[in-house]
Amino acid sequence: QVQLMESGGGLVQPGGSLRLSCEASGSIFSINVMAWYRQGPGNERELVASIRSGGSTGYADSVQGRFAISRDNAKNTVYLQMTSLKPEDTGVYYCNVVGRVGSSGILTESWGQGTQVTVSS
Repeated sequence: QVQLMESGGGLVQPGGSLRLSCEASGSIFSINVMAWYRQGPGNERELVASIRSGGSTGYADSVQGRFAISRDNAKNTVYLQMTSLKPEDTGVYYCNVVGRVGSSGILTESWGQGTQVTVSS
C-alpha cells in the first residue's frame, strides 16, 4: 500500500509560478516512475510530466519549456515546478507513482487525491 500526499496548489495570476510536491509513503520497495497528470474543466485526465528512477524525464508538448519535474529518491518525493503559467493550465493536478510494494515486491500504481491549480487574473 502506497499513500501519496500532494501539496502546493493554489491560485496564481497568468505568468506566475507554483511548485507542487508529492511524497510517497508506505511499504515501498522501489519506485519506477513518478508523474503528474492534470484534469482541466471538461477535459480528460492527461499526462503532464514524468520522471523515471534513472532521472529521464518526459513532458507534454503544452508544458515543454515551462514546467520542470524532479524527484528526491531519498525522500520518495516528486516535484513539479511550474512557470509562465497560463489560464489553460488550470485544473486538478494528480500525482501518480508506479513502483513495487511490500515484501513480495508487487508492481502497483497509486494516485494522489489531487490538488487544485487555478491560473486567473
